[in-house]
Amino acid sequence: MKIAYAFRRSTFYPFVAGEAWALPDERTLPDYLGKVRDIGFDGIELGLDSFGGVDAEKEQVKELKKRLEDEGTPCVAIRAGGALCYPQTAAHNRKRLEKSVEIASWLGADIVNTALSGPPPNRMQDTGPSGAPESHGSSQMASEADFIHTAQTLREVGAMAGDKGVDITVEVHQHSIADNSWSTLHLLELADSPFVHANPDLGNVLWNYDVPEESMEQCISALAARSKYWHCKSLNRMHIPEIEHSYYIRVPLPDGDIDYRFAISAMVEAGYDGYLAIEGANTGDQLYKDRRSVNYVRGILGELEA
Repeated sequence: MKIAYAFRRSTFYPFVAGEAWALPDERTLPDYLGKVRDIGFDGIELGLDSFGGVDAEKEQVKELKKRLEDEGTPCVAIRAGGALCYPQTAAHNRKRLEKSVEIASWLGADIVNTALSGPPPNRMQDTGPSGAPESHGSSQMASEADFIHTAQTLREVGAMAGDKGVDITVEVHQHSIADNSWSTLHLLELADSPFVHANPDLGNVLWNYDVPEESMEQCISALAARSKYWHCKSLNRMHIPEIEHSYYIRVPLPDGDIDYRFAISAMVEAGYDGYLAIEGANTGDQLYKDRRSVNYVRGILGELEA
């Protein structure tokens, strides 16, 4: 199992962050990527916007590809996203997904990961931030027609991806039609594509409702065999039953409420050999925190191999 860096904080001295999840600018980029490499990451995950969005051109993508590979941090996955069943945004989000597939082929990356989430289609459906008893955009609120339409789009874009040697992974995500194991499996069954798979992000299952719909152990056991890419993050959950709300603090993998020893064991048992993508810390010294996560994962993998 290889380890990728799904970094989530761009601030790096003396660079002052201007845009979330964007690579540091030219002044500090070599030093930053060198530290990412030295931590032990085998590659990096970037969002579509890191390459210029839907207007990205092959030449500029190739330039960044060479830069990343020269620093020992190749881009191994592209991050897209957006719900595919809302009439207001479906066409735009499909275009982003298709462009991400094209960019992945230019990079030689195998994975385009998509989270089928986004803002509610109207104010009446807005349930507020995660941690409430309801979640807009969720599988609970979706109709079967929403599932069918989403699956059809995934099947069509999946065929395009397969022609380019790329796989699409559906990230289990809050405020998404795929927000737990059953809804993700249902979507994959409807899509019925050899190029569309799961990304069992357990952090998002924990993070979704005030009380999780399923245990992390149930979720990973159900999705391990259908997974092609894997986002890993952890949180400490603080449940306040009197107000039916939970609050969450992002922490390194060994410090959170998710048992990643169980989860990694389940993925290894299922024969998973893709990337374990650590979602980096978004506050404080991210490189220190993310090194702790890498060391923890490598320790568990070493024990399992032994």
